[in-house]
Amino acid sequence: MRAHHPPRAQRTAAVAQHPAVPRLLTFDLMAAILAFFCAVPLVAAPVTRDQARQAAIHPVSNSRDLNAWLSRVRQTRDFPPDLDETLRSEARMFIVEMSSAPDCVPCGDLWARLLRFARTYGWQVRTISSSEALLRSGRLGLPWVGHPVLWVRPAADKDRLVPAAIGTDHDANLRRNIYLSTKLLTGVRPEIGLRAMSKYTGIVAPSGAAATAPQRKGS
Repeated sequence: MRAHHPPRAQRTAAVAQHPAVPRLLTFDLMAAILAFFCAVPLVAAPVTRDQARQAAIHPVSNSRDLNAWLSRVRQTRDFPPDLDETLRSEARMFIVEMSSAPDCVPCGDLWARLLRFARTYGWQVRTISSSEALLRSGRLGLPWVGHPVLWVRPAADKDRLVPAAIGTDHDANLRRNIYLSTKLLTGVRPEIGLRAMSKYTGIVAPSGAAATAPQRKGS
């Protein structure tokens, strides 16, 4: 039986007004990264928070290194039964935005994956400026580790945000995290939604790639 969806106007109001969703999600994302968002296994010896964070970051400047790190990232095969239907039905209500920089190899990889996602599900995908990316990370208490960072937000609200990826990732993991981001933005408890997400890869550009590329838009 096909799932019932309320009229779009009602769903828009739910996204904008849901009492369980603050103006900006302020849960401790730093703790979340250290606890369960490191996609590449860390060493078994005890480490400090800074050491753990550094171990979860994988700067790459060429396709060979990017593919080597991606080969170590597990691709999810466990999808909610309503994933495709939800992503298509919510395409006009949410936007995917990513940070980018010139000569950023993982940015180009992620952008290509987002364009495939947009063609499949009809979503808008955009880039944002470095200043905006840094501002968002700071407001969430999320340490800046490099481009790209992927965000999901309601189309009608620039202030309600969920980081869906830090670094590029496999298409399957991106689909799952974007889906779960929409759930977080419509009332799913953060600790539940975060734990269900595919882990952030940390496959980013070297820290020197700080300038922002000209903005691009896709649909």
